[in-house]
Amino acid sequence: MDTLAEILRAMRLSGGVFLDAEFTEPWCIRSQVEPEDCHQFMRMPPRLIAYHYVVEGRLTLSLDGQPPMEAHEKQLLVLPRNDAHLLGSTLNAAPADAGALIEPAGEDGLGRIRFGGGGTRTRILCGFLGSENSNDPLVASLPPIVKLDLHDRLTGPWIEGSMRYAASEVTSGGEGASANLARLAELLFAEAIREYLKALPPQQMGWLAGLRDPYVARALALMHGHPGQPWTLDELAQHAGLSRSAFSEHFVRLVRVSPVRYLTRQRLQRAADRLRQSGVPISRIADEAGYESEASFTRAFKREFGTAPGAFRRQQGHV
Repeated sequence: MDTLAEILRAMRLSGGVFLDAEFTEPWCIRSQVEPEDCHQFMRMPPRLIAYHYVVEGRLTLSLDGQPPMEAHEKQLLVLPRNDAHLLGSTLNAAPADAGALIEPAGEDGLGRIRFGGGGTRTRILCGFLGSENSNDPLVASLPPIVKLDLHDRLTGPWIEGSMRYAASEVTSGGEGASANLARLAELLFAEAIREYLKALPPQQMGWLAGLRDPYVARALALMHGHPGQPWTLDELAQHAGLSRSAFSEHFVRLVRVSPVRYLTRQRLQRAADRLRQSGVPISRIADEAGYESEASFTRAFKREFGTAPGAFRRQQGHV
């Protein structure tokens, strides 16, 4: 079982590449994916993951509270929480606003930036992944920046070409183009996470450590992939390949919460997203979340969020 693939599938990711940017030294910009960057692909999703793929040259990325990170040709920088950040050949200059520099999309469907002082050139492709899950533990557990080096792999030119082709297909209405573009971005995101997991120290605890552990990972894949299934602790332990007590102890040690409590939180967080984003009847959302009745779902939801599902929905702007 590919646990990470199961969890990414459960996140219902979609996205696109929206910008081809060319900079010449010296340059510095302030950047963050905005709603208008997403409009040709989707409405603004609750969760955005931004990324920059360096086609040529090099740059430095900086965001508040983090040391600057350098990247060069065939490296991918992922910002799991779409934090506002600076990009540049130097970060000491007053930054220009990236949004104000974007030119209208060309025939290939990509907006463009051409900016800088005329020196050495850097080119990047910028994109995003959107998720309907606003509180996904994977995104919450990742650092603000994740870097993936593709320089020693044979995929660099293929990635750039695939991004451009899929973007042009989106503009021309090519069937399945948006899905292909999102799939490419998802594959790159997954690869970046895999590389990050490999670099974690052996003593690391927390959700990502659970993802790396073969026993806990099997249970996480099941809980994220099929959250409405009426899982029992015995069933999860059996799928994990441990006794009930050993599995529970293993899970708590790594993830810092019991398996049953973790599953309950995931079900209710997903239910909250459904209430926030749709007008689907509460009884149906309760069923999707694995509750036998609307009443039992309402009690659990109120314990978690301090308000009943109907009141929560009204607070979010849905009638």
